Amino acid sequence: MTDKATIRVFIADDHAIVREGLKQILAEQGDIVVAGEAENGLDAIKLFRKSRCHVVLLDISMPDRNGIEVLKQIKQERPDLAVLMLSMHREDQYAIRALKAGAAGYLTKQSAPRELVTAIRQVAGGQKYVSVTLAQALASQVGLDHDAPAHDSLSDREFQTLTMIASGKTVSDIARELSLSVKTVSEYRARLLAKMNLKNSAELTHYAIRNQLVE
Repeated sequence: MTDKATIRVFIADDHAIVREGLKQILAEQGDIVVAGEAENGLDAIKLFRKSRCHVVLLDISMPDRNGIEVLKQIKQERPDLAVLMLSMHREDQYAIRALKAGAAGYLTKQSAPRELVTAIRQVAGGQKYVSVTLAQALASQVGLDHDAPAHDSLSDREFQTLTMIASGKTVSDIARELSLSVKTVSEYRARLLAKMNLKNSAELTHYAIRNQLVE
């Protein structure tokens, strides 16, 4: 196979075990090679430029920058580049946000290796990739005349803060995990509560559970 026919993939995920697993899956494919990797959002932005890649596999939960923020930066520099988002979150939490931000597709990390390879080949060919489950969810929204849920008004970082609080994490936990200051996370919390007309974290958690935003 010529280099022209080979799909060059860049992997950005903060878990070394996940990166190794992805590389092992892709190494078994004759038409796909790993062109580079990064363990955080900042390195992903710096290193993908040197990789001459065709597809970026991007984790949505990076330790230093939200994956959707990284996605937007990559698309600003390479609008033609296919970015396939990977996440531990269910599709109904982040998929639509990722697609609106320019992602070519969205997969959960529970997806089968065969589906990952199919998705890479599809987005490398200029198409979008969504799972059957997500396609059904998107189709069910077409033509519906109803008010958007309150959480749709949140920024990507505010939405991430919502899901983390609803999962039982404190402001300090979130600040540490996202490499942000406690003050910054507190501001995100205050803004999302105001936007959603909620009074406290308990109401926020009830909302998230009622709307199936957390397990």
